[in-house]
Amino acid sequence: MRAFLFWKTIDRMISNKLIQLVCPLDGLSLDAHERSFVCASGHRFDVARQGYLNLLPVQQKRSKFPGDSVEMIAARQRFLMAGFYDRIADQLIEMLNNHVQLNNEMCLLDAGCGDGFYLEYLSRVLLKEDIQPGLVGLDISKSAIIAAARRNKNITWLVASNKQPPLLPQSVDVIVCMFGFPVFDAFKNILKPGGKLLLVEAGPQHLIELRRMIYAEIKQTGLPDLSAAEQSGFELLAQNVVVYKTASLEPVQIADLLLMTPHMFRACQAGKQRAAELNQIELTVDVSLRLLQLNG
Repeated sequence: MRAFLFWKTIDRMISNKLIQLVCPLDGLSLDAHERSFVCASGHRFDVARQGYLNLLPVQQKRSKFPGDSVEMIAARQRFLMAGFYDRIADQLIEMLNNHVQLNNEMCLLDAGCGDGFYLEYLSRVLLKEDIQPGLVGLDISKSAIIAAARRNKNITWLVASNKQPPLLPQSVDVIVCMFGFPVFDAFKNILKPGGKLLLVEAGPQHLIELRRMIYAEIKQTGLPDLSAAEQSGFELLAQNVVVYKTASLEPVQIADLLLMTPHMFRACQAGKQRAAELNQIELTVDVSLRLLQLNG
């Protein structure tokens, strides 16, 4: 059964002409050859048995194991599957439906996809509507991409970096960046003229109840400035905010939330101890969705 799924994944990756991959070493097009993708210079990248492609060469890594760890990914999977952020995923889909109108001829990239929760959520909704665009998820964490590949075999999953997304210039219609690190010049390179970039970012009140508990001082900051995006040729098209209170989190879910976010590493020891002693907590979710368009 595993061998069948492996070959099915390779066949799907090869046959999906909407997704045009390039070699991360020299930028040449990658062509499918048996179980590998090869460029004209002879650089070869094998499809892993889990069904993903590693296009992050050593020289693009800052550490031996960049990105989120296995433990962080497992915590994120448990937390997201509990449904606490489903409304964010629903708002993501509504934003795309209202302003992008996805169709079967488009390529959509989730840049910094983590364990693939949001892209797989979108894929299931589109499948019900009989819409099957080319879907690509990339993340710098190999652990995250392995988890994503196990989640959905009909999406192309790549170990790669937002700084050098391995896709052909002007081959992508939409980029989604969920709580990630947008690299506007790199995104501009792979987007088609008039392509869309959807930034999903934490607002000033996001998880405020937990932050007050684990930090001695709360810094109220607004959304990231868009001047760098504007310098790269993007303009703001639409913006929406989703704010709501979660259901009560139990201790294991509080621990998972801490582990899946930077708060675990930024909070003081006393703050983390206070969080560990909680029996339950309801949290504010405050998330902004900003849709940008690349000027053609």
